[in-house]
Amino acid sequence: MNPEIVSREQWLAARLELLAREKELTKARDRLNADRRRLPMVRIDKAYAFEGPDGTASLLDLFDGRRQLVMHHFMFTDHMCPSCASAADGISGLRQLHDRGTTLVAVSRAPYDEIAAFRDRMGWTFPWYSSHGSDFNYDFHATLDDRVAPVVLHFRTGEELTVPWTGGPWTADMRGTEMPGISAFLRVDDDVFHTYSTFGRGIEEFHNGYRYLDLTALGRQEEWEEPRGRAEPLGMQVGGPHLRLPGEVSPA
Repeated sequence: MNPEIVSREQWLAARLELLAREKELTKARDRLNADRRRLPMVRIDKAYAFEGPDGTASLLDLFDGRRQLVMHHFMFTDHMCPSCASAADGISGLRQLHDRGTTLVAVSRAPYDEIAAFRDRMGWTFPWYSSHGSDFNYDFHATLDDRVAPVVLHFRTGEELTVPWTGGPWTADMRGTEMPGISAFLRVDDDVFHTYSTFGRGIEEFHNGYRYLDLTALGRQEEWEEPRGRAEPLGMQVGGPHLRLPGEVSPA
């Protein structure tokens, strides 16, 4: 079921109608972004230690002298999550962030030697640190284990939440579950403050391909998309059966 074929004049009329809605969304996004900037912040008093190319680093060190820090929480313990790898594959050209006093890094729970080897294999150049052996992942809800820290998933506690992938409550066999996310921090002199975190679909626009696919007639080619039947689902969504690490071939 391809799009309807119309004249250029009919296409332009439909496009202008959609443009009006796009402008509404743009203004709504601007208002939401302003509200995000108005969020209060929390001082980080705990001394976290990360491992990177130059050895042990503090959270303050991760700013690399800049005022802001944006951090990807990548799911990587004994193997790399294909969804996180998809997001990582789109990270390049950090100059525009640096020019605005902002550093971008990734943090994972695997030992640094494993992270560095995998980064080199994939050809990635962004800074990527290990939080192995620290409470950082647990405190920021990127690793869920009620034996280490209270479980919070999508800002709901273990007692409140419904686990998205099961539709049921949190159970003990889920201990150690890794969650992808993004957090933002602000430095004021030598003090570090946590300003924002997001998980779930809050990080999908940082999967670089989605922003382009959403402009196309076939979209992301995922089962939930409308209009139904337009494209065959590829099974490449998060958790999909054909999602692979970048460069790996999906089975026929």
